[in-house]
Amino acid sequence: MSITRRKLLQSVGAVGALSVSGGVFSPAIAQNKPLRIGILAPRSGVAASFGENGIRAVQWAASRFNAQGGIAGRKVELVVEEESSPKDTIERFSKLLQQDKVDCVQGIVSTGVGLALGPVVEEARALTIYWDGTTQNGVDETMPHPHYLFRSTDNECETIMASLLTIERWKGQFVTIAGINPDYSYGRNAMAAFIAMLKRFNIDHKVMTEQWAKVGGMDMTSYVAALQALKPDLIFSTLMFADLPVFMKQAHAAGLTKDTKLVFVTAGYQHTLMKKEFTPEGILLGHNTFYFNNPDNPSVGKDFAADYARMYKDYPTSEAERAYFAIASYKGAVEKAMKAKGGKWPSQDDVIEAMVGLEVESLGGKGSWREDHIADQTFIQGFTTHKNSYDFVTLDGLETMYSADLQKPPGANFWEWIKTAQFKV
Repeated sequence: MSITRRKLLQSVGAVGALSVSGGVFSPAIAQNKPLRIGILAPRSGVAASFGENGIRAVQWAASRFNAQGGIAGRKVELVVEEESSPKDTIERFSKLLQQDKVDCVQGIVSTGVGLALGPVVEEARALTIYWDGTTQNGVDETMPHPHYLFRSTDNECETIMASLLTIERWKGQFVTIAGINPDYSYGRNAMAAFIAMLKRFNIDHKVMTEQWAKVGGMDMTSYVAALQALKPDLIFSTLMFADLPVFMKQAHAAGLTKDTKLVFVTAGYQHTLMKKEFTPEGILLGHNTFYFNNPDNPSVGKDFAADYARMYKDYPTSEAERAYFAIASYKGAVEKAMKAKGGKWPSQDDVIEAMVGLEVESLGGKGSWREDHIADQTFIQGFTTHKNSYDFVTLDGLETMYSADLQKPPGANFWEWIKTAQFKV
């Protein structure tokens, strides 16, 4: 990556030029000048719905902040660019800094893009807050001590939570298990983590098959047939794109969902497409860091869900919460740093220092930032029910956990941490 990265940086005028626009805020900046926030989010392809949720959330947040005076007295302007391939996303990141002269960059859904962009952020010296991307290669952190980059919670949080709920709810009720997961690092890591958690708690189990589905592929017949032939007691899955409802329809038609326990860790990303007609009750279903129908959502989360439904005739997913958390964190850090400077506009380093340890109220509950610039947030999961007024399943017996109990501490090896962590079951 380093050769490609340097070529890209050179193509837009070298690192020094980038750091002018993305680096230090001048305290002399007139505070009536708009505060520009660059957004990098997918707008096409398999992750388009993720990007759409996030963009809508930051637009809502910016409008809300501006109605209340902006961020530290400055109106917020959003500059939206598309996240796509690592190469193209890095070029758009550079454009945001050099041409659009944004004060902060936020976004990134794909871990693959996050891995590539992370070192560029540090070289460019530009405060950047990821929504959902990490800098993990597998489960290993590649940037343990970034200065300018802030990353989302570890990808494994939702698998750890689902494992704990599976053990709590169904211990002794299953032995044979199977996996149907997207064929890329996240899917493989999640399946391995689930198995590791069963071993951690001495749960008797036998893995019958691990099916690896092409990301975004829409023909699920062979996977359904393979699972149906084995009739496992439990199926674990991290399907999260448009292939998920296709799989559910075909699995239901084949009778696969009738007597099998289902653990669908990331199904919340397609929650309105999980129709009652083919999605049974009793599935363990993950909604990551936000569930639109959670009665315990803070007032800002309830307001957002209501406004989203009114404006778009739809219901938001947790990607909206991740985006809101990023922009709310930036707002909180700027205002905290400005207060510490006696009302003077803070430098970028002042804002970065204020981010560490900052706690904010996000759409789905509290969130905060660790010293290694990784987020801690509230996670939501539960079991599906048909007892609602929608045509899709919702959650009954909703559970929440904070990621401080779900993700490895700074510097820890993930697999060794699982063996010794004091989990709450």
